[in-house]
Amino acid sequence: MRIVIFGLTISSSWGNGHATLWRGLCKYLVRSGHSVVFFERDVPYYAGARDLFEIPGGRLVLYSSWEDVRSIARSSVLEADAAIVTSYCPDALPATDLILFQDRATPVFYDLDTPITLAKMQAGEPVPYIGPAGLEGFALVLSFTGGQQLFDEFRRKLGARDIRPLYGHVDADLHRPVPAEAHYRADLSYLGTYSEDRQSGLETLFVAPARSRQDLRFLIGGAQYPPDFPWSSNIYFVRHLPPSEHAPFFASSRVTLNVTRRAMAEMGWCPSGRLFEAAACGAPLLSDRWVGLEDFFQPGEEILLADDAADTLAALQLHSDQLSGMAKRARERTLDQHSSNQRAIDLIELLQQAASRSARQAEAQGV
Repeated sequence: MRIVIFGLTISSSWGNGHATLWRGLCKYLVRSGHSVVFFERDVPYYAGARDLFEIPGGRLVLYSSWEDVRSIARSSVLEADAAIVTSYCPDALPATDLILFQDRATPVFYDLDTPITLAKMQAGEPVPYIGPAGLEGFALVLSFTGGQQLFDEFRRKLGARDIRPLYGHVDADLHRPVPAEAHYRADLSYLGTYSEDRQSGLETLFVAPARSRQDLRFLIGGAQYPPDFPWSSNIYFVRHLPPSEHAPFFASSRVTLNVTRRAMAEMGWCPSGRLFEAAACGAPLLSDRWVGLEDFFQPGEEILLADDAADTLAALQLHSDQLSGMAKRARERTLDQHSSNQRAIDLIELLQQAASRSARQAEAQGV
């Protein structure tokens, strides 16, 4: 298939979770013989932290303004089998208009921030990447998170006709067990961009335990942390880690923590890509609770759950053999069910199904 994507970014992993996911998907799509063109607006904050300059086997189009790229984008869509617009794409609205007013490529919307989208709608706030017509024109709507309640809301409020989950994943070529590195050594680590709606959970499950166990080393990796973050003397910080450093970061952790954004946890079925990355690297997992988590990892066998600081401290007291056994089981399940290769296979199947449905509908209507 020939696939065109209008996204937030694939070229910079700084301060966003989109880039790593798209890199894994595009890599395995190309390996399977499909072609990919990714359109990304060239904005200063990503240009200044760019860590990918081309898509191997694919095409990356960086542009300054929509007017500059409109003609190239139109030609690409008219040659494609599927055209995908994503959440937080800066030019999602004109890209949506472009792909909906043609009958060559199957039009697809992929919301990698679904609970945030719904939270904005419920608060009466505008959703900048969804136009006034909602999603009813798209043959397929993909969601980074799942759950029947979420899908019902998308159908009712946005007119989505066919909505399917396409969860996070991990590129097992990049995220794998590697030797630990001293500067990443930690009894408990956390990797994630700062988010205000994760802060309460992070303080409960990470900061409070750090203050209780000054004899242990705690490590945060990420971007956009404010000066008033409640650091303590045994919490260390690594400012932004490119994907190439994720493996040694996780491999150097005795346990690594996942904290879910509030809106995502409330909706459920919201596995962070970081969970799969850490599992693929062989790091024991500790997570806050959210509905649907057991569909991805078995609590107590493949992942530990924490409601408060005491749960975190209990996890840190487990014997290394218990932790390593749990990590081994989580890694095996991740490679089997949550790899980028598997998600690429899932995506192609969903695109083919959507194209077939559209063709049948057009035939029934005599188009």
